[in-house]
Amino acid sequence: MKNSIIAEFDTRRAAELAVEHVVQDCGIQRTNVFVQPTGDANTSGTRKAGADAKSAPAPEQGEKLEGPIEVSVDCPDADLKRIEGALRSAGAHAVQSK
Repeated sequence: MKNSIIAEFDTRRAAELAVEHVVQDCGIQRTNVFVQPTGDANTSGTRKAGADAKSAPAPEQGEKLEGPIEVSVDCPDADLKRIEGALRSAGAHAVQSK
C-alpha cells in the first residue's frame, strides 16, 4: 500500500537536500516527490540559508520569506521510517504520514 509523508522545512536549501536524500539514498523516484509552499503565498521558506544567505536580495527587494516549504513523498509502507529519517536528517519538522 502507498502512503504519503509530508514534512515542512524552514529553508529552500533544506527542502532541496531532503529531496536528494529521498531520491538517492532511499531510492524513491523523483516523480513521487513534490515540493510546494505550505500556504497560498509563493515562498522561499522562513529564513535564508547557505549560498542564498549571501547572494539573495534583501526581502524588500523581492525575496519572499513568507512561510515554510512542504515536501511530500508518495512511498510504499515499508519505506515510511527510512524516508521519515531522511527528511528529519535534512532538517524537517512537523513530519506526518497520511
